[in-house]
Amino acid sequence: MNLYGSPLYIYSKSQIEFNWKIFEKSFGIHPHLICYAVKANSNLAVLNVLANLGSGFDIVSLGELERVIASGGDPGKCVFSGVAKTENSIRKALEYGIYCFNVESEDELDRIESVASSLRVHAPISIRVNPDVDAKTHPYISTGLTENKFGVSVEVALSMYKKANLSDNLEVCGLDYHIGSQITDL
Repeated sequence: MNLYGSPLYIYSKSQIEFNWKIFEKSFGIHPHLICYAVKANSNLAVLNVLANLGSGFDIVSLGELERVIASGGDPGKCVFSGVAKTENSIRKALEYGIYCFNVESEDELDRIESVASSLRVHAPISIRVNPDVDAKTHPYISTGLTENKFGVSVEVALSMYKKANLSDNLEVCGLDYHIGSQITDL
């Protein structure tokens, strides 16, 4: 502490690599892309370790995408989540060639389609469906019930997927959902 001051954060590169490799190996031969949530820790050195392992990244802002790129990460392995995607961040993400947008609402789908159309590109999308599942977690961090603010109902998602399939500028590539955090019982 005398040398570096406080606060001081110390990360173990070998432990990060070990944990990532164990997790990656668990998928076996099944096609997959592990996406580290940049909001958990956006330290460039940590992101660089993960990028060198071939990790993808879950981002929620243009700033996070730029941190991934600065750390050596591949924007083509970035999934853009979150509810605050601006036209500018969508445009830049498309220009960088991200893997996919996790779409949170009908308005956001329209915004992504409009930007993709103006750029004359296809925007890869998945839709965040709210599955109405109770993960039995604290109400403040619950994300899977209908009263939670994230995602759309199954019915709305079906309508959005139909619209996306008819679009010249949207490419459906997945389905996104969260049931919550802090699972306390296995």
